[in-house]
Amino acid sequence: MEINTVTCGALATNTYIVYREGSKTCAVIDPADGERVLQALKECGKDCTHILLTHGHFDHIYGVQAVKEATGAEICIHELDSNALTSSRSSLAILVMEILPPQKADRLLKDGDIIHTAGLTFRVVHTPGHSEGSVMFVSDEDRLAFCGDTVFFESVGRTDLPGSSTQALIDSFFNKVLPLTGYHLYPGHDEETSVAHEAQFNPLIRYLRR
Repeated sequence: MEINTVTCGALATNTYIVYREGSKTCAVIDPADGERVLQALKECGKDCTHILLTHGHFDHIYGVQAVKEATGAEICIHELDSNALTSSRSSLAILVMEILPPQKADRLLKDGDIIHTAGLTFRVVHTPGHSEGSVMFVSDEDRLAFCGDTVFFESVGRTDLPGSSTQALIDSFFNKVLPLTGYHLYPGHDEETSVAHEAQFNPLIRYLRR
């Protein structure tokens, strides 16, 4: 898998442009800045067919409208976070005094769904906790996952936001993330990590062991 990382905005959100080598198309995961993402698409010479959203918080969907209008790509988001595309309160954009233009999801995702795009196959893994509809996009062929704000390098996503749940995040971490033995992780913020590293060093594990 070819992965082009574009870090966007004040919250340094990782947007990923992904495709199989030789494919003329690509998918964009969490377009955080429309202008920067469209420029990156132009530079790599790929046509975007899918916009894959790990969850509905504003810093991950800020560029959805621009990318959708420019490419016509299919917007895919878990059904429990879909209201974030139409409500600046649900997306938390209102917390930073922003009103995002409403968008309509083209595909509402559920746990276990399969997405075929740009020569790639992703398995949708529902990981509630940071938000009700948080997901990972898992490539079993490439042994990697785009995990949004579920888990970071030696950290996990916040659970003090509307729709968040500490217990749900703990369950997602132990039951959905850690079983991906040998997989690389591409989070929504900060640097890449791996399941092996987080199994050893993530503070959540040390906290629960105490």
